[in-house]
Parts: sequence; structure tokens; C-alpha cells
Amino acid sequence: MRFELVVPARSRAQLTAAGVRVARGGRAVLAGVDLTVSPGSRWGVVGENGRGKTTLLDVLAERLAPDAGEVRRVGTLGTAEQEINAETVGDVVAVHLAGARAALAALDAAGEALAEGRAGADDAYQRALEAAEALDAWDAERRVDVALDALGAETDRARPLSELSVGGRHRVRLACLLGAPYDFLLLDEPTNHLDAAALDHLTTALRQRAGGVVIVSHDRTLLSDVVTHVLDLDPTQDGRPAVYGDGYAGYLDGRRAALARWADEHERQQAERARLSADLAAAQARLVTGWRPDKGTGKHQRATRAPGLVRAVNRRRAELERHPVPIPAPPLRLSVPELPARPGVALVHAVDVRVDGRLRRPVSLTLESGSRVLLTGPNGSGKSTLLDVLAGRLTPSSGTVRGARKARIRLLRQESTRADGRGAADVYDAHVASLVSAGELPVSEAVSLRSLGLLSGRDLDRPVRDLSTGQRRRLDLALTLATRPHALLLDEPTNHLSTQLVDDLLQALETTPAAVLLATHDRWLRHRTAHWHQLSTT
Repeated sequence: MRFELVVPARSRAQLTAAGVRVARGGRAVLAGVDLTVSPGSRWGVVGENGRGKTTLLDVLAERLAPDAGEVRRVGTLGTAEQEINAETVGDVVAVHLAGARAALAALDAAGEALAEGRAGADDAYQRALEAAEALDAWDAERRVDVALDALGAETDRARPLSELSVGGRHRVRLACLLGAPYDFLLLDEPTNHLDAAALDHLTTALRQRAGGVVIVSHDRTLLSDVVTHVLDLDPTQDGRPAVYGDGYAGYLDGRRAALARWADEHERQQAERARLSADLAAAQARLVTGWRPDKGTGKHQRATRAPGLVRAVNRRRAELERHPVPIPAPPLRLSVPELPARPGVALVHAVDVRVDGRLRRPVSLTLESGSRVLLTGPNGSGKSTLLDVLAGRLTPSSGTVRGARKARIRLLRQESTRADGRGAADVYDAHVASLVSAGELPVSEAVSLRSLGLLSGRDLDRPVRDLSTGQRRRLDLALTLATRPHALLLDEPTNHLSTQLVDDLLQALETTPAAVLLATHDRWLRHRTAHWHQLSTT
């Protein structure tokens, strides 16, 4: 098969979006998006779950045509979500390094033609050399190898992708993106599935990158350390996405100031509307009571003063109605139901638990009501495996695990695999009904999905398959909390969740009487839970 060599544009590269609008089901998912990504610029795209962040990446990657507006690109583009027909790790590497390998092959062929003195060999060799230099082709393999190793990804090129976990495949794709010489990278939650060492490498690689980057992420540490500009898709006063310079700190300051101005303007308008209503009522009362100005006032003024005031007030109020300032839309706030406690009871007791090939170090643990445990260890050390064992989803190869009688132990796993055609509320209600019918949850303790504050009213009836990844993650959290567990086992709970929701979740975890066992590589969350008891799987 003939491969068309595409050379990076380097300093000439540019990716622009102008007036982009995307609607689904009659609702605007994106509207008025303007974005210009140039070499060296690193954009962070932020917003609550369901604001269209991943949709925007699809539009920029030209996987999705916008309903209005346009996207233009000069230069090469890499994205972890692009379709790759690959069976092994080596196949993925080959896709991303195809240009570099083709350039080196072309250079070798041109060199042979030059040595044989063929006609036009000089020009062909010069073109091949320029292409190889533009791609930095000689170092491409090494760059990918370094990235694979630094991210803790599989380095065996013959390893089938089907044998890797979701996180394992993510790390392979990300390493190839970092090693390949793309002009632009589009990254959707790149810090998911990365441990501390991998996060450090990703941060350094992105900061040193000459090309442009667009990152959708809720990882505050990554955004603070990397981005130069922020595109905010949350609601604004003028209804258009806001752009902030000066990195993530500039976004925080700018967003805070913009919301304050919006709220002040709304309050001023409400006060003006109240004043005008009072003036109108007073003027109308004067007309009804036959009010007249003091003697000595001209006849014309005596007859028209009150009606004129009514007309003036009505004109001003009509002007306000034509230009209303809406109330700033508050983000959804998590409301965790009261979770039960069983003082003095070992909810989960594990002794020397091991799982062959997955959890090599024996781990012992006792969870009681009020326990706060932070599970630590690099990728591959068995954290998720241990959580599966404690939740009763996996039998250990050795050691013992005992759970207290009638103790509700629930695990929130790393990734949602839901693609249900039913509405979110229907899925949730069916789950609660099954818990009640099985005798696991008293009817009196059941809570509604709406009361948890995890999904907006308009999303409750949407098919689960149509929800964003973050919204499906919210539904997973709701299904976990619906059980009113005595012990919460959380595996990377902040994956795909908005910063506000993470704040609410942490506050709830700090105060709940339930036991909490948390596994996370989220640097912000680890810092905030550093005072918890720590248990390592290494």
C-alpha cells in the first residue's frame, strides 16, 4: 500500500475554530466557540460535565462536522481517540511513526539513487532529507520507547492489545502521541490511568513540546502546570464561551471576577426593576385618586404630569425586559445521603491477601466505621485488584477476607462501561428496586436520583448511551451511593468528574461515618488526603 508522506508544518502550523455550533436533540451543546491554537500554545478546555468538551475535540479533529462555523488546520494532528486498526502494541507504534519510518525509507532510496547517479537524484535526496529532518525521523523510535517506559506502558511490541487493561491501552496510545512529531495534540483527560512518575513525565513532555496542545481535563495540577490559555465552556453573561490568558491561575481569577460582575449586574437590574415598579404604582395611584400638582402649576402640566410619568416608567421597564440579565447558573452540587455506621464492627477484615500475577505483596487491612485509608502504589502494583477482592468480586489466591454480616460494601470502579438505551433515571430506579427486593436496602432509606444533585433535570431521562463520559461517571457514583454503603471503596473516583464535584465529594468523604478506602493518582486529591492512613501495595 502506498503511504503519502505528510510533513509537519512546524512554525507555519495553525488550528482555528470560528463560530462553531453543535446541536443535539434541539439543544445547543456548543455555541459561538472561537479558538486559535498556534505552535507552543497549550489550551485547557474546562467546564462542568456535559458542557461539550469532548464534542469540541471531535470537531477540532474533524470527526464531527459542526452545525455552524468552521475548523481550519495547517499541520499534522494526533489524538488518542482516533480509530486505529491495531492488534498489538507494535501496530499502534507503527501507525504513529508511519511518517518517520516512511521518511527514512525514502531517504535510503534517494541515497541509493544518488550513489548510482540517476537523473534527478540530487533533488529527490534533498526533498527526502528535508522531510526526515522536519519529522526528526532518526530519533522517533527512541522518543516513543522513552515515553512508553516513562508512562509505565507495555514496551513489548508483540503484546496483543486485547491483553491490556483500559489503562494499559491508554498509556500506549499516549506514549505514541508524545513521541510522534505531530504539530498538534488533542488530549481528553490524559492524566487518567497515570501514576506519579507518569504524571511527572507527561507534564514535562507537554511543557517542552514545540507544537500546540488542546487538553480537556479536570486535573487541576496538570492545568496549573501546563496550560497557557483556558477556554471555559461554562455559562457566561453573554452566552459565549470565555477565553482566559495567563494560564490556569488567570482563568481562576478571571472567572471569579466575571461571575462577580454578572451577579452584581443582575442585582442592579433587579433593584432597578423594583424601583420602577414602585414608581409605576405610585404614578397609577395618583391617576386613580385624581392627584393634581400644587396651585400655580400650568393647566397643561396639571393635566399631563402623572400620565407622563406612567409612560416614562413603562418605557424604562420595557427596555429592561428587552435586555434581561439572567441569574448565573449554579453548578450541580453533590448531596451525599447519610451513610450508616456500625461502631466496633470490623466491616472488612483481610489478612495476607494475594492474587497471583496481580497482587504479589501480601496485604492485610481492617476497615471499621470512620476508617479513612489512602491506597498507594504505582500502576500495576495491584490496587484495583485489592479493591476487587475486598468488594467480593475476586477470590484471592491466598489469604482470607471476611465481611461483617449484612455490611454493605460497595466499589466504584475506575471506568464506566455503560451504554444503556434506557434513561438515566430508569437505570437508577431499577437498581434501587433490585436492592429493596433483595432485602439489601430498606425502602425507608432509598433516595431519588434527583436528590443527589449529580445530574441535571434535563439529563435524568436521557438514554445513558447519550450521556457524556463525565455524566456516566456521575451515574456510576449515584448507583454506588444509592446502596447507602457502610464502606465505600473508590478506585480513581475523580476520573472525568468536574472540579466542583470533586470538592463536594471530598468534603463528604471527610465527614461521613462510613468507612472509606480510596485509590487515586490525582495529585490534588492525594495532597488533600495526605493525613489519612496510608496503605501501600508495594
